[in-house]
Amino acid sequence: MKFMQRTGGLVKAMAVIISLALPTVLAVSAADARIGGGFSSGSRGSRTFSAPPSTSTAPGTASPFNRTYTQPGNNGGAYGAPARGSFFNRGGGLLGGLAAGFLGAGLLGMLFGGGLFSGIGGFSSILGLLLQIVLIVFLVRMAMAWWQRRNMPAYAGTVPPSDQQNYQSNTGFGGFGGASAAPLQILPADYEAFERLLGDIQAAWSNEDVGRIRLLATPEMVSYFERDLDQNRARGVINKVSGTKLLQGDLAEAWREGDTDFATVAMRFSLVDTTIDRASGRLVEGSEQPQQVTEVWTFLRERGGSWQVSAIQQTN
Repeated sequence: MKFMQRTGGLVKAMAVIISLALPTVLAVSAADARIGGGFSSGSRGSRTFSAPPSTSTAPGTASPFNRTYTQPGNNGGAYGAPARGSFFNRGGGLLGGLAAGFLGAGLLGMLFGGGLFSGIGGFSSILGLLLQIVLIVFLVRMAMAWWQRRNMPAYAGTVPPSDQQNYQSNTGFGGFGGASAAPLQILPADYEAFERLLGDIQAAWSNEDVGRIRLLATPEMVSYFERDLDQNRARGVINKVSGTKLLQGDLAEAWREGDTDFATVAMRFSLVDTTIDRASGRLVEGSEQPQQVTEVWTFLRERGGSWQVSAIQQTN
């Protein structure tokens, strides 16, 4: 009897510890530390909800946007508007609220002898909790996939081989090459600008230079970056990215909307991604060893202006 009482007390103590620590764990592990946070963020003009064509650099698919201001069916250029979040944004959103609610209900319920499945022991409550979380995630993802298919623009599809362009960059790693949705022609100088932006915006991020970031990205993307930097400050850490080097890139598509040019590019690059404690300088996350990342970036350029980062998508 005493053994069962001690076991029950231990389970309740573990529940308290988990309920207190879980929000921090979720915040830390929710995304990668580098710029963009491992999310798919931003807008691609009227093609925001149209998946960019696959390329040799990113032969799979680009993840749908987790954070975007563009609303389904909105063909206007929402890329310059402030961010309002979405289902899976850093600030919580639908999934975060549901998960937090179920986690809180399950863990706190254990303390009072209940839980999600009343009448079943503490461990069964945990199993029931996990099953319900998995079910919620599955249903929400199905709903989002259905919504995106329902609002997919009619022009989404493959690009004719006659529109393909190739460009050998100065890196010696194969450079850019892929399909281009003409009539917009992407020139060698444009590819050089994309490669330069990749390094410049990573450096500005590491220096937490928001003024510099505003010159390199659209207002929407800047709002996401500022939010992520604020969360790093709240945690007492700073993310340092160094040694960014483009290894391979492919142009997925390029097009024009009014006075705005768009170019979506798949890029594989290496970098050193570390997160440092602000007070002590101690390594908190990441590694000093270079890692490789493949992402799909979209750049936009107003007539007579310079290219800016309009979107970053993760690859599947």
